[in-house]
Amino acid sequence: MSYLKEVLSSRELLANLTLREIRGQYKRTIFGQLWSLVNPLASMLVYTIVFAFIIRVQPEPGNPSGLDIFPLWLLCGLLPWGFFASVVQVGMGSLLANAGLIQKVYFNRIVLPLSYVGSIGFNWLFEMAVLLVALVIFGSFVWPWIPLLIVVMLLLAVFAAGLALMLSIANVHFRDTQYFVGILMQIWMYLTPIIYPISLVDAQSARIGGLMGTSITIGDLYRLNPMERFVAVFRNLLYDNRWPEVSDMLYITLFSLVVFALGLLVFRRNEKGLAEAL
Repeated sequence: MSYLKEVLSSRELLANLTLREIRGQYKRTIFGQLWSLVNPLASMLVYTIVFAFIIRVQPEPGNPSGLDIFPLWLLCGLLPWGFFASVVQVGMGSLLANAGLIQKVYFNRIVLPLSYVGSIGFNWLFEMAVLLVALVIFGSFVWPWIPLLIVVMLLLAVFAAGLALMLSIANVHFRDTQYFVGILMQIWMYLTPIIYPISLVDAQSARIGGLMGTSITIGDLYRLNPMERFVAVFRNLLYDNRWPEVSDMLYITLFSLVVFALGLLVFRRNEKGLAEAL
């Protein structure tokens, strides 16, 4: 509790560092904040061409929304994943990027990775707002679900921040971490049903059956992935316009809080020696 009080006492510094990142990200650009849309839109275009027109992946229409638009279905999973991946990878390098500051001035170091969570989250809010407008234009009745959507967005931010805190410490002591995590994130994305529906996994799981003579299936192992649950919840709210599964909500809530608590614990125990380690 005392450490949390220290973090809260540094909220003004956290806010200033977050604003610094937001202002500096698109400084001296013509289109400014609009650049944050370029990467997800470019990815959406490529994945739509490959998976919707060439491979012809066909997700189920939104239930009960009735939406049957692959690019919107894709963005409902792609934008949360993009935020998560950015927070983990950028937050992981936050201590190395500010090594000079850490070695010269004493302050609560945790504000550095958390400031990147805030700045990336600001861009994510802008992207999600554009997605909400697009969904409404095409007939999605998403407004009643916005309060719960905000809760799920906060849970994803907590989960990503917890991982970023742990990995930022690991990256200080083992510089190979950033390269390993970069590869891991690519694998993780394709093991999450972002560009293909979970029904494809369920079909293969049913065909293969239990693994090694047990009742455990590929689908059971697949759903241990917390990002699979997050993507499912986001699509339930945005694309389907219905309540997510209670089990999914409990899973992501518990997983997010546990990972964030572990992140705080690891960071706290290694914070004092950061200046020397850098």
